[in-house]
Amino acid sequence: MNGFSTSRAGRLIVRLLPYAWLLVFFLLPFLIVFKISLSQVTLAIPPYMPTFDLVGGISGLMDSVRQLSFENYAFLFSDRLYVLSYLSSLQIAGISTLLVLMIGYPIAYGMARSPRAWRPTLLMLVILPFWTSFLIRVYAWIGILSREGLLNNFLMSTGIIDAPLTILSTNIAVYIGIVYSYLPFMVLPLYASLERMDESLLEAANDLGCPPPKTFWVITVPLSLPGIVAGCFLVFIPAVGEFVIPDLLGGSQTLMIGRTLWAEFFNNRDWPLSSAVAVILLLILVIPIMIFQNMQQRQQEKNS
Repeated sequence: MNGFSTSRAGRLIVRLLPYAWLLVFFLLPFLIVFKISLSQVTLAIPPYMPTFDLVGGISGLMDSVRQLSFENYAFLFSDRLYVLSYLSSLQIAGISTLLVLMIGYPIAYGMARSPRAWRPTLLMLVILPFWTSFLIRVYAWIGILSREGLLNNFLMSTGIIDAPLTILSTNIAVYIGIVYSYLPFMVLPLYASLERMDESLLEAANDLGCPPPKTFWVITVPLSLPGIVAGCFLVFIPAVGEFVIPDLLGGSQTLMIGRTLWAEFFNNRDWPLSSAVAVILLLILVIPIMIFQNMQQRQQEKNS
């Protein structure tokens, strides 16, 4: 009896660990940021008010709660800069995710169809960029894309162009940086899905006279759909809030919400407004994922 209760308690602890992790490292920080977003900026330390005064007891706490408002959220939706920053971030992240998928799928497909002895080496080459600092890798693109950089020198030496191209400090440079930086996040889940695929299905389709292009679209792509979805999420979500790449490779016209949030927090020291920006960004990312997971669960229940 004691052994049964011990094993039951152990299973309960294992189940509660993920929820405790989310509570401590996600929900509590989110509630703190949400509370700050309802405050007003002021010249103080910390630079917002009200701060919850626990010394004043319940009455002091209730007075602090009454001072909270949604003015920062109303200002976000009324200011054109923030709306354009959100829309531009979604556009840049969406196009970058599509480009990463178009480049990453052939790479993952080639890795999954290569001889088994080569696959560990190919997998290591995909992971190899992670051995170098992310900041250093982005900085390297400044030397490649600048007007006197390696790319322009190569194109001019081969006679392809007569004058150097202006690539750095444009949205094109931002796309290049995001595609390069997040390509492994697309390749790895795609490779995992394609490598587990049953090759006998492809052989059966070939025996039945199905041409290879049709086999690819009818069998390979649907079976690799979980890897496609996982890769797109892994690329799109961090790309929306990206700050380093647009700050180093983008220009003054590159609007992304990560740069806007950084400017509000560090330059303007407007913690409440920057917290509201962060909360809206989180909701933009989390709500579609929850809707997608709910749809997937309903589809699985219908199929079962």
